[in-house]
Amino acid sequence: MSNELLGTVAHIGDAKTPAPKITGFHHIAYRCRDADETRKFYVDLLGLKPAAALAFDRDPGGKDRPFMHLFFEMGDGKFIAFFDEPGSADDAVFRMKDGIEDYHFAFEVTTRAELDDFIARLKEAKVPVFGPIDHHFCHSIYFFDPNGLACEITVRDAKHDEIMQAEGGRVAQAIREWTEKTRALKKARLKLLNAAD
Repeated sequence: MSNELLGTVAHIGDAKTPAPKITGFHHIAYRCRDADETRKFYVDLLGLKPAAALAFDRDPGGKDRPFMHLFFEMGDGKFIAFFDEPGSADDAVFRMKDGIEDYHFAFEVTTRAELDDFIARLKEAKVPVFGPIDHHFCHSIYFFDPNGLACEITVRDAKHDEIMQAEGGRVAQAIREWTEKTRALKKARLKLLNAAD
């Protein structure tokens, strides 16, 4: 990301128009190694509904750049999407991602029995899975898709809403304490923080 784009963060307070309410994600999108391999994982193994496979010869800017945009639908009507863009495929892009350092996404199921069924299903398909991990507000399992993306399936704990309500009441304080604790390290590593002072 360019420093120009990062610099816009300094002007967030300048926005005067009230923010409309965001109702949720329509989709989140990632790059994939291969459209069919990705379809098999998300449709055949995880049970998502195939929603769209859109092939294009040019990117949105009009450049010759063939790609396919895939959409898989979850039970709530939201989507996870992928781009298969062979012209820039590189094995380095598809290394296993670190769920903390890179990113991960968490699918949700309704019951602990469903979580256990996914553990069995993933093991049957020879997909390494670990967990469940008790996070107190939820219980989660973790695994990787064929593109190296860290995946989680989680089920809410019976005390989920109570815990999240209590945590929600201390967000400002928790961020303030974290900022004080980590500011020196971040100033040494991030140009934006140095420029802001």
